[in-house]
Amino acid sequence: MQPDLLPQLIAHWPDKLSGLCHLELALSGGLDSCVLLHLLCRWRDEAGGPGLSAVHVHHGISRHADAWAAFCGQLCAQYGVPLRIERVCLQRSGGQSLEAVARTARYRAFAASPAPVIALAQHADDQAETVLLQLLRGGGPRALAAMPTSRHWQGKILWRPLLQVGRKALRQYAEAHGLRWVEDDSNQDAANYLRNYLRLEALPALRQRLPQLDAQLQRSALRMADAAAILDDMAALDLQQAASGDDLLLTPLLTLSLPRQRNLLLHWLALADWPLPAPDALDSLLAALAAGEAARLALPAGELYTYRGGLRRVRVLAHPPPWPQACRVGENWRCAHGELRWQRGHGLPAAWQGRALQLTARRGGDALALKVGRKAIKKLFQEQAVPALLRADWPLLRDANGELLGVPGVALAEAGLEGDGWWPQWLPAAVSRR
Repeated sequence: MQPDLLPQLIAHWPDKLSGLCHLELALSGGLDSCVLLHLLCRWRDEAGGPGLSAVHVHHGISRHADAWAAFCGQLCAQYGVPLRIERVCLQRSGGQSLEAVARTARYRAFAASPAPVIALAQHADDQAETVLLQLLRGGGPRALAAMPTSRHWQGKILWRPLLQVGRKALRQYAEAHGLRWVEDDSNQDAANYLRNYLRLEALPALRQRLPQLDAQLQRSALRMADAAAILDDMAALDLQQAASGDDLLLTPLLTLSLPRQRNLLLHWLALADWPLPAPDALDSLLAALAAGEAARLALPAGELYTYRGGLRRVRVLAHPPPWPQACRVGENWRCAHGELRWQRGHGLPAAWQGRALQLTARRGGDALALKVGRKAIKKLFQEQAVPALLRADWPLLRDANGELLGVPGVALAEAGLEGDGWWPQWLPAAVSRR
């Protein structure tokens, strides 16, 4: 007789989560998530488990996507589980695979959850596939560590309670309890999806030859997790020496050995929840830094670039900055594209504190008045080595009448400046996609 999976699921609920009373299940409608939904509902109803809601991400890829969303709605209504359906639009860029774009969209939907815990239905077979897939892709210790049972992510906990349960056991449980689920026809496409090939052809053959394959892959994943933890400890120590706010200082970064440079960069990106670059792209970036070149690397989450002795991250947004915007001297101002900060020093008159000014976009022919003549904004950017990708979204500072006062963080018009005045500093956080 197949043992009940509920005690095993409850046993994998981390003690650190014992005080939390609400979790949200990522419900695709497939076998795995439908079994997990049934188990969580039983836990809620039979053993006082946490409150439960679900999220279904509607990718719109399959012609069956609407039917799957409807199925999830009916199932949740049957179990008395609140369901939110997130419809996402998938747009590939930078050579990303459709799978990667869909995964990013799913996790964006998870981040919007009101629940502190997101329950995911990956199981032991998924774990074995992931380890082998990462190995074939040339992944390092972090990739080969595969999926942890629980981890912190964007202020939430991602919880995978079925990682010790195989697909065969999940199907037996579903059949024993008369559960229904949907089948994604793309899961049978071994020709176009490497993971499907591993699941349908390679792994079954390997398991016949090596009966302990799954246990051995799990053991390797645990060892890689230990190695990754050690690398994270080393990166945290290096980061203490190289970090300046959100930037990485190039001088301490480049004094490290090349393996430690790679490790620190990957750690720094992971802390920001950015997808990691391909090894060749990372090596090219480090080679450019070592050569003293103005380096830049485009990633799905944004771009890395060098500026004033540091390596910075900037997100890429689909919409342009909201110029014009009102601001006041001495009062910091922020939007999704960046932050205007005021510092005391050589700048606008101290008596201007609180005066209303404007942040505007550049106009054709803009030039700043200096002691002798005027200088084009483009020339000012070049002199201050402002990276080209930042210039289009960088605001100009004008008075209430539209007179150009300066370029925050770059230069101010010379007339009326004081030694103990107000200096505006622009800190870019994002650029718009063009």
